[in-house]
Amino acid sequence: MDFVPIQSLYTSDNMNNCICSFEVEVFEDATEPLIHPMSRLWLVNEGIGKILINNKEYIVTKGSLVSILPWQITEIVEVKKTLQFYVLQYHFEQVNQLVKTLFNPDKVQLAFVQKLKNEPVITFGEDKYEELQNVFHQIQNEIRHVNEEKSDQGECIISNVYIANKLTEILISFIRRNREVTKEKRVDVSEILQFMYTHLNEKLTISILSQKFYMSESAIRSYIKSTTGLSFFDLLNEMRVGKMINYLLYTNLTVEELSEILGFTDDSHMCKVFKTRMGIKINEFRNIYQIVGERCHIADKKEFYEIIEYIYRNHTEDLQLQEISNQFQMSPKDLNKVLLYKVEMSFNEFLNFVRVNHAAQLLLNSNKNMLTIALEVGYKTEKTLSRNFLQIKGRTASDFRRKVTFKR
Repeated sequence: MDFVPIQSLYTSDNMNNCICSFEVEVFEDATEPLIHPMSRLWLVNEGIGKILINNKEYIVTKGSLVSILPWQITEIVEVKKTLQFYVLQYHFEQVNQLVKTLFNPDKVQLAFVQKLKNEPVITFGEDKYEELQNVFHQIQNEIRHVNEEKSDQGECIISNVYIANKLTEILISFIRRNREVTKEKRVDVSEILQFMYTHLNEKLTISILSQKFYMSESAIRSYIKSTTGLSFFDLLNEMRVGKMINYLLYTNLTVEELSEILGFTDDSHMCKVFKTRMGIKINEFRNIYQIVGERCHIADKKEFYEIIEYIYRNHTEDLQLQEISNQFQMSPKDLNKVLLYKVEMSFNEFLNFVRVNHAAQLLLNSNKNMLTIALEVGYKTEKTLSRNFLQIKGRTASDFRRKVTFKR
């Protein structure tokens, strides 16, 4: 059994003198899960990525303020652009007690922990972000002053009061913005159908839609049924069949390959759905309508599908965006636009998606080691495969091989 490591209680010697510490951290790649015994505030200054807090996923970007409570588990699962953020490690109980007593003379019940737990990531606009950044700098300067000046006990107490006040200011900004976001969560439910269509290649569930649109699962089901007359899964299949038709007409991708690209459980499931919806088998449809399309000169940008097929068929080679763009006589920017429109992924994302899925099959169906698999699916190093596997599958390759094989 793999245990999640626990971060050191004090990551900085500054905690000996101050109520909190200040650090700057930079991440270029995903990280392993980590338990934090002390609370933290992260202010993201640069980058784009995804983090897990107690297995719940959040997107972070410039202006995001992240609150981590004691003994929560965090993991950076994706770094699209190098992340750089300020870290304040602080004694939550001390700050919480100060807020409830010193700043709360009427003893009004305050549920700080619950509010920070419910919505641990809030992204601020430019003005508020700069204001928060300034507060972080003030705390940094105060900590530096205490440690460099080797202040006496009295001065340390004054500094801690000052820092506690600034920490409270950050937390109040966090909670106020949290309330604003809650009000903003009354989203247009008509966006649900569009969201489903643009994420068909993912494993969509009612639970994912519930979290995305802040509606109960029963409310999501009710809306889909009343709007389309279809259940959630019937609507998913309807959308996927619609996309499938063009792939059948304009590519020679196999049924198994299409089921992977379009997000079906497997190829037999896709065949069953297609036969039920269209009243004809996939191969029969392809044979009849490809001929009709050729005779009637129906193209519908056939080269777009040829790009997808080419990448899929040659993903084990050293594919480069510029070379493929030249081959299809378009700019790299336009080629990426085509892929984003057809598979909702950029060139690199789609290439890694195909390679990682190929690697997953080899992990389950062979005894080959990681380096051999990496080279076989098109990566040059084991590290590159491991990084992309964790990013796409949400777990390490070795963990995937062990756990999925065990479940089987």
